This record gives sequence, C-alpha cells and structure tokens, in this order.
Amino acid sequence: MPLRPQKPCTALGCRTLTRNARYCDDHAELAKAAIAKRVEAQRESSTQRGYGYKWQKASKGFLIKHPLCAQHDRRGEVVVATEVDHIVPHKGDMTLFWDRRNWQSLCHSCHSTKTASEDGGWGNPRR
Repeated sequence: MPLRPQKPCTALGCRTLTRNARYCDDHAELAKAAIAKRVEAQRESSTQRGYGYKWQKASKGFLIKHPLCAQHDRRGEVVVATEVDHIVPHKGDMTLFWDRRNWQSLCHSCHSTKTASEDGGWGNPRR
C-alpha cells in the first residue's frame, strides 16, 4: 500500500513535512494540548447556564414589548428582533443575567455577530 503524502506541520512557523495527522514529531504535544483545551472548553447545557423555561418566557415577553432590533434601530433601519441579548455579558452572574436594563432585542444576524466578537468566534480574539 502506498504511503500517505506528506503535508506541512500545522504548528505556527513550522515547515517540516509529516505524514502524521496534523503535527510533526517535534510538535506532537500541541495536538494533546488542543484536545485538552477542547475538553476543558465544553460548556454546560443551556438550562444549566440559566436559559431554561423561565428565561424563555421572560425573553418572549421582552420581545413583545421591544419587537425591533436595537442595532438596526440605531442605524434608522426597521428589522424584526428574534433574540434577547445581554448587553454586558453576564458570565454566570445571575443578578446581571436577570437585570432587564442589561437586555436588548436583536435580530439573529446582529446577535450572532455580537456574540462572536465577544466570545472569540469566527477567529476573533476573545474579549
């Protein structure tokens, strides 16, 4: 059976060719570290983070009172909001989580963009 073609090591700045999955022998520990980081970063369920039945009822009521996307509204555009966002990320602080002054209605697109910029999604640095 022919050998697997060599590919460059994915470690930053390394130009070594390898037949291993991602890293050369010198950087194999990076693969282990990446796996450990992924396991550590696994989040609790949404209910465990506070987004259970009580949140669903409260956010639906908030959207009824505030039906337009706040981001689009600031630009003078009219777009229907679909999600309730915490203006300042609560990071597990239930007092901040339930503070309605910290809530804003956003459309899905604006909410995804804001969340990704704060949480490090889409390759953005984590704030």
